[in-house]
Amino acid sequence: MKKSFNRTILLAGLSFILCLNAQCQLPATASSGTTTDAVFENLNYKYPAKKLTLTNGTTIAYTDQGKGSETLIFIHGLGSYLPAWNKNIEDLSQNYRTIAIDLPGYGKSSKENIQVGMAAYAQTVLQLMDKLKIKQATLVGHSMGGQIAITTALQAPDRVSKLVLAAPAGLETFTEQQKQLFKMTVTPESVQNTSSDKAAANIKINFYQMPADAQFMVDDRLQIANSPDFGNYSKAVAASVAAMVDEPVHDKLTQLQTPTLIIFGEQDALIPNKYLNPTLTTQAVAAIGKEKIKNSEVVLLPEAGHFVQYEQAEAFNKAVREFLNSNPE
Repeated sequence: MKKSFNRTILLAGLSFILCLNAQCQLPATASSGTTTDAVFENLNYKYPAKKLTLTNGTTIAYTDQGKGSETLIFIHGLGSYLPAWNKNIEDLSQNYRTIAIDLPGYGKSSKENIQVGMAAYAQTVLQLMDKLKIKQATLVGHSMGGQIAITTALQAPDRVSKLVLAAPAGLETFTEQQKQLFKMTVTPESVQNTSSDKAAANIKINFYQMPADAQFMVDDRLQIANSPDFGNYSKAVAASVAAMVDEPVHDKLTQLQTPTLIIFGEQDALIPNKYLNPTLTTQAVAAIGKEKIKNSEVVLLPEAGHFVQYEQAEAFNKAVREFLNSNPE
């Protein structure tokens, strides 16, 4: 494999470092207050976006679809947003209450003066549950969102009934030197200066074979590059990467008592990191989770990359249903 391609994998999977302090507070660059600018606000969401304000003044955008005795809260990954769960909401909302959130710094949520970190984002999830009067929920997290879901379950095990981890970050480990490499490789300016072709490639590498109906992700990424708030978004992405490596969960996985479903695509090109851990396989990373999380099971879906919940939505949703039915509250 060529080194240039490996470097693309490194940067696509874990992009754009800013803060060495994982829970840094990000200053404003363009917007004011808790509003989002018109470019982000006008992104076309399939489901109506609602908003609520957390105790620190951050405004969170979320969708709330369906009804049921169980609530699923979807947490997106690095550089992403809540529409990444469209296909899962469409199906699972028929039987469950499904809530998808834009994390602070992303989508239609606040981007100025926000707290970024795995622990901080876990508190965002818990505060959202408090605001919506949700006592307990199943957390469904993709990639970075999986690490956030794990962190939330560790912080408040009584609030998390089950975990569904889609290609989760946090199972793979890195040396201190590798962590520093993440932090030294790029700057906030790198994301802002990324060419349209490279930005599109960074999204496409998340798929085994990117489906045509995922093109909106590329279109939206190119659109927000013209936003006055793009600088704040870039800083949030950068700080999120630092948080993933500075707030690891690997050594705490044995503390989890929550029933957990781990789902990976067999052709995941981002986990493990092919540049830093070239001999490690996706199956081996999944096995780490199975070994360390006591009450867990693993599903590997063929013909699926890192964006497993979108690329193989039908199989993903089926696995989630079976897991929830076999692990009732």
